[in-house]
Amino acid sequence: MRVLQELSITNFAIIEHLDIAFEAGMTVLTGETGAGKSIIIDAVGLLAGGRGSSEFIRTGADKAVLQGMFILPADGVTAQLLDEAGIDHADNTVILQREITKSGRNTCRINGMLVNTTTLKQIGETIVDIHGQNEHQELMQPEKHLGLLDEFAAAKIRKLKQQYQQQYDHYQQLNRELRQKNANEKEWAQRLDMLNFQVDEIAAAQIKVGEEAALIAERDRLDNYQMINQALQQSYTLLAAGEETTGAVDMVGTAMNALEPIANLDSAFNEITVNVKNAFYGLQDAAGQISNQLDLQEFDEGRLDEIEQRLDVLSQLKRKYGDSEQQILDYYQKIAAELAKMTDSEENSEDLAQRVTDAKDKLLKTGEALSDKRRTAAKVLQRQIHQELKDLYMDKAIFEVRFKPTKGQIYRSGLDSVEFYIQTNPGERMRPLAKIASGGELSRMMLALKTIFSESQGITSIIFDEVDTGVSGRVAQAIAEKINGIAHFSQVLCITHLPQVAAMSDHHYFIAKKITGKRTKTSVTKLDNAARVKELARMLAGTKVTKLSLEHAEELLQLADEEKDE
Repeated sequence: MRVLQELSITNFAIIEHLDIAFEAGMTVLTGETGAGKSIIIDAVGLLAGGRGSSEFIRTGADKAVLQGMFILPADGVTAQLLDEAGIDHADNTVILQREITKSGRNTCRINGMLVNTTTLKQIGETIVDIHGQNEHQELMQPEKHLGLLDEFAAAKIRKLKQQYQQQYDHYQQLNRELRQKNANEKEWAQRLDMLNFQVDEIAAAQIKVGEEAALIAERDRLDNYQMINQALQQSYTLLAAGEETTGAVDMVGTAMNALEPIANLDSAFNEITVNVKNAFYGLQDAAGQISNQLDLQEFDEGRLDEIEQRLDVLSQLKRKYGDSEQQILDYYQKIAAELAKMTDSEENSEDLAQRVTDAKDKLLKTGEALSDKRRTAAKVLQRQIHQELKDLYMDKAIFEVRFKPTKGQIYRSGLDSVEFYIQTNPGERMRPLAKIASGGELSRMMLALKTIFSESQGITSIIFDEVDTGVSGRVAQAIAEKINGIAHFSQVLCITHLPQVAAMSDHHYFIAKKITGKRTKTSVTKLDNAARVKELARMLAGTKVTKLSLEHAEELLQLADEEKDE
């Protein structure tokens, strides 16, 4: 089970600072209107990736800071998403953090790693499921009903649905290729010709990385042959001895020999002798190197022409395909792959239409099998919903999963269009669930679905205000029992004004506000049994708590304990 363990809220709306520790099971939050109950749920919603705004920041503060720590199972959808995002969760703990500044900037972290709000929402939605008084999104949106049915039937249709979607993607890819080819025959041929020309041109050039730099260096040597040769000749003549002259090497050698006898007489003489020796050997090496270079000097006008022509080829290719040899080669790899694909498609163009037909037939066959499994699951869901509604005193209601014709349309979700219908009273006609006006009926419908789905979902359910909508008496008691039932599989946090719901909880927090120094502050107190009795009595009687209301509150708690023990 996924559990919200701790929640920290700082400078959020009227809350200056709150730290709340939660436990598994069913937790209720009660208190007077405006004390901040819904704000706590709003904070959890933002941690799960809800839309943030600087308006949430407490007046006078620079930023709002929210943090929640969740304990999760080692496997499951959340763990998979964390792995894909590269977020460590070795200890099965997930800490969601969010800061909202006055400028509207959001800083989101998961286990200390910075993420964007999209990633926070994607992962947060697998941990927290929030239902508000007017937030029956999936029930009120018919386009979501097929997803709810698939969620119910997940174990039986998962592999078949994955197979269908893979076939759908393959069919769409083939269909796009066929449409593109049929609609752009001329463009296709032109593109094919161009790619052939470019691939042949680049391949014929046999480009090597670094070739241009080497050619430029060689060209510069040939272009400056006269200057280089003259400089080498002159320097060698000055350094090396000639027939009629004494070279610098010999002269320095003579100086070195002259200094040798006095080198050991004084350290200064020794230093001079060493320096002259180094100069002698250095000049001797330089003279040898110059001699070697003179031997290598050769002017080849034909080679110079070859280099110029090759550099011209490289220059033209760079103008067309990239700023360097590597970019030209990268471009070559790209167009060669495209050409291979187009050539393959060209070779198989005659049977492309047949391949599309075959792929569609295969897809329709799998889609029909998927539809059959969905229809079977829909009947089971209808029966289970009827039982849940009966428990919620809607035993006369008839729930129906209707499959609507798609007029030959094929969707990635399948061949089906599904909408939930309901008849709430005998004699009325079946109507779309989304058009039901009664908030109480919607609340009970939502609870029926949540009860059925809670075991398989295993996510933290946060249900607030809606449990109070349009219900009282025995219906309120039935709703309380259902919520407690959901808490067997999912941690439940519930804001309620119904004493019956509060009495069924495993943990009870009281939210209060007080004005200090002209500022409103919110506090949270976990109630013990005696405090719970007083709070339930307040919820039963209103502002004035009487002895009778206290007795009634004690009875409610006793009955709730008996109900939970059954």
